[in-house]
Amino acid sequence: MWSEIDILKAAAMILALMVAIIGHEIMHGYVAYRFGDPTAKEAGRLSPNPIVHVDPVGTIIVPALLYFSHAPFLFGWAKPVPVNIYTVVRNGGYMAAVAVALAGVTWNFSLAFAGAALFPFFERPDSLFTAFVGMFLMYSVVYNVVLGVFNLWPFPPLDGANALKYLGMQFRIKGLVELIHKIEPYGMILLIVVIATPLSEWFFLPAKWLIDALMR
Repeated sequence: MWSEIDILKAAAMILALMVAIIGHEIMHGYVAYRFGDPTAKEAGRLSPNPIVHVDPVGTIIVPALLYFSHAPFLFGWAKPVPVNIYTVVRNGGYMAAVAVALAGVTWNFSLAFAGAALFPFFERPDSLFTAFVGMFLMYSVVYNVVLGVFNLWPFPPLDGANALKYLGMQFRIKGLVELIHKIEPYGMILLIVVIATPLSEWFFLPAKWLIDALMR
């Protein structure tokens, strides 16, 4: 039988994860729109309505499996927002494409820092509402840091690889661009290898350090 605290905890975890992953995708589309690409807006993907962003596997099934298996944190993703990167580059150059690539992680880290700044005010709750807000802020820090760090990994199709590719184009670092193009067909395989092996501990170390620093 679930207690009130269990229900609040589950609700806080789900809400924090949804805000993190849906906001991440919206920001890609919003920054692209600012550079003249209306693709996401015309597809209705700049809306905060979660229904238009839900990916059945990444937004529902994976987080649910992690929650009920008592994983240390939830993880998931929303449907990628469509972006016409050629329009973005035409209007703003390769640095505009870098901005689009990093828009999602910028959202995540901004939420993490905001959550950490507000958390001390709710650390000692005096009602169910303040307890819920405190848990939401705590999970916002954790999920947004984890998602931000994860998306900065230099494996296609993650944001970090895209940002590196466009930086390489901007500064004419031909070898970097060619390297990313070469590993693109194997990007998902590399991700699975890292996530499913002890390598994940090393790749997630920056997330652990940052969470510890923010919540200290």
